This record gives sequence, C-alpha cells and structure tokens, in this order.
Amino acid sequence: MRVFVLSLLAAGSLLAASRVELDISASQVWTDTGIDLRAGDNVTITATGDIQLDYSHTCGPDGVSRSWSDLKTQFPVMNSGRGALIGRFTESPAARGFLVGSFAQRYVPVSGHLFLGVNETAGQLAAGSFHVTVQWSQAATPPVAYYPVFPQQMLDSLPSRVTDIEGNLGDRVNFIIVGSQEKLKAALSDAGWMLADRTKKEAVWHGVLATLSKEAYVSMPMSELFLFGRAQDFGYVQGDPLKAVAARHHFRLWRTSYTLYGEPVWVGAGTHDVGFEKDVRDGGLAHKIDPATDGERDYIGQSVQLTGFAVKEDLLMPSDSIKQARTATGGGFISDGRTLVIFLQP
Repeated sequence: MRVFVLSLLAAGSLLAASRVELDISASQVWTDTGIDLRAGDNVTITATGDIQLDYSHTCGPDGVSRSWSDLKTQFPVMNSGRGALIGRFTESPAARGFLVGSFAQRYVPVSGHLFLGVNETAGQLAAGSFHVTVQWSQAATPPVAYYPVFPQQMLDSLPSRVTDIEGNLGDRVNFIIVGSQEKLKAALSDAGWMLADRTKKEAVWHGVLATLSKEAYVSMPMSELFLFGRAQDFGYVQGDPLKAVAARHHFRLWRTSYTLYGEPVWVGAGTHDVGFEKDVRDGGLAHKIDPATDGERDYIGQSVQLTGFAVKEDLLMPSDSIKQARTATGGGFISDGRTLVIFLQP
C-alpha cells in the first residue's frame, strides 16, 4: 500500500499554545472568532454565562432539552439542545457544526477560521452572550503529502450513467472515492451524511424512534438505481426535516471490482432534489433534481474535504464525458462533464 500522507511531527515540535477570550453574542447564529487554525491543531474551548431564549427560558452553554415542536425546526446542530454553544471550522456551507457546550476539545481537520455560535434558527435568536475562552496549540511542522494519480484508462472503463430497473438511462456517475469501506463510512458520517433507509419498514421504525427521542427524521428511503447489474450498495442523504421528502442532498454509491494503491474504488451519482415533477414513464410523481448537477458533485467533495479524511481531490474528464442529457424520469440535467475523484487516507 502506498502511503499518501506522512506526518513529520517530532517530539517537542509543538509551539506554545495561544489563548483568546471573547464574548459570543446570541443575537446571531454564527460569529467569526478571527482565530486562524491549521489542520492538525488541537483546540480547547470553555464557556460560561447565560442567554435569554425567550420570555420564560434561559440557558447556559449546554443549552436546553429539545421540545416536541423542535422536531420541525432545522437547527445548525441537529443533535444538540436549543441555545447551546456550537462551533464549526471554516464558513463553507458544507462545514458541519459541532456541540461545544461548556467545554470541548477538538482536533482541527482543515485549516480556516473558527466560528462559534448559538444553536438557534435565524427566526428564533436569543439575547445575551456567552463568555468563551479558546486555547489552541499548533504543530510547528506541516505534513508532507504524496499525491496519488487516478488512471485515465480506469476512469474511461467505468460506466458513465446509472439506469433504472428497466434499463432506462438516469443520473450521471459524477464522482469516485478511493478508500476502504471503514474510512468511507467514517468520512461521510463526519461530513454529516446519513445512510438512507432501504425499505419502508425501516423508515417507519426509524421515524418512530426519532420522534420518541425528539430528533428530526430525514433519512427517507431513495429509489433503487443500478450499476454493474445491481442496486446501489449505499445511499446517503442530508435534508431539512420539513423538506426532506421533496428537497435533499443525496447520492448513491457502488463498489467497483477495481482497487487502486491497494484501496477499493467506489463510484457515485449525486443529485440535489428540489421538488417534484411528472414522471414520463408512468405519468406519476418523481423527484425533480437541480439540473446543474455539478453543484451537488462539488458539494459532496467539499463536505468530505472538510472532514480531513481526504488527502487529494481531482476533477478529471472521461473520454465519453456527458454534458447534457435526461434522467429516466424525464428531467434534464447539464454538466461540465468532469468526474470528481476523492482519495481518502489509507
């Protein structure tokens, strides 16, 4: 196996820790702390104080328990309480927030500014602020990276489009991931992707469990599409609890028979559902996708890159690139024809 990244962090090579104190206002969802962190840094955050959520509720940095009415609300960090102190690295729309609370220690996966905020929606902002202390240590020596190459011959041998069960051509195969199944699942989990339910029975059961635990249910099943004579191995989703039926980020993944640098090669087809439209096959309803499918391809790549699991990403042009076509349901899509290749840490 070829090693892609070699860390040259020697004993005693950490710089002296830096420390900043600041107040994080509850009157806006996110605040740029201005603290510029590097991939590999370690950061410790402590917080004190109380904020006023509404006329009858206050809370500290750990927030308050979610209520039943919160099931329909899209919070920045869905598995944390209302009003809790939260954080994220970089301002990218694909960056996933995490709970800070009164104390948190985090490994920094990618370079960028630290953002802190309050776990509320823009329409339910609170009053007051948390007093926060941020302390971080930086590695003196950056990692040395070795960049793998995806062979053009392998790229051209992969199927360019998925099909439905009747063989009708559908979405474009627009990304590839090279990495073990274990790393694949870990990276996608860190990136905020959820495995879609495979059956209606699973959906009902998970929906009930989510409701009982006062969590939003967004992992509705997706239809089966086919590559290599079989349905997808995995389907992943991100969605707003109020809109997940009609609008969601999602993709399907298939493991290929190839390996590269000793790692499995996976191919995926990702699109962004934005509503419903008439299905040309039977006149029923089908999901309508955003026709500019490169946006979803790039969003998937950025979401994985922000976890720190990706050591390299490339946009490559297959010899039979597809730049305009229609899906099996009749919806049109456009693309620049390139395929995103993501190499995960081995």
